[in-house]
Amino acid sequence: MAPPKHGESCGLAGVLVGSSVVVVLSGRKQLHRLRDQLAALTPAPVRLVAIGASETDMSAVDELNPALTRRRRQRGMATWLMPFGFFAGLTFTYITDLDTFAFAGPIGSHLIGGVLGLGSGLMGSYAAAASVSSEVDDRVRALRNRLEEGNWLLLVETATGVEIPWTRLQEAKPQSVVRLNES
Repeated sequence: MAPPKHGESCGLAGVLVGSSVVVVLSGRKQLHRLRDQLAALTPAPVRLVAIGASETDMSAVDELNPALTRRRRQRGMATWLMPFGFFAGLTFTYITDLDTFAFAGPIGSHLIGGVLGLGSGLMGSYAAAASVSSEVDDRVRALRNRLEEGNWLLLVETATGVEIPWTRLQEAKPQSVVRLNES
């Protein structure tokens, strides 16, 4: 079986990711050797991504790009904040019986209140997504620094219920192993 290239999976499409670690290695040959060894395991990791010069760019990997994570979090929050905001704006205009938008008529006034609430929900999703900081962001920052120092990274993801091959990782003598998440 040929090792996966540039973010390919190892043939377990549709499998939920259980654990993710990033292995920091000092040499490119060491990186390729470890990737090939891990790809040959049974069961093979769900995903092996080599990161470094002339490999996959770190910003292309979702798990290692805080901007993509923040955007995904914002979209997820918008899916429930925007409808909630719409109904909150609609309800507010009914409860207060204000004639702020009297030019639109009785129904239009309430709908404008709902649309303004919808916009507030959208703005709230951006504010809430930007305010959340996690430990993973700090780990990613440290990994980015390691990459800038000339090291190589290997993202290893296993399926739910499958253990990370720790002994194989330790045999490669990595500089460090950073855990991103675990099942």
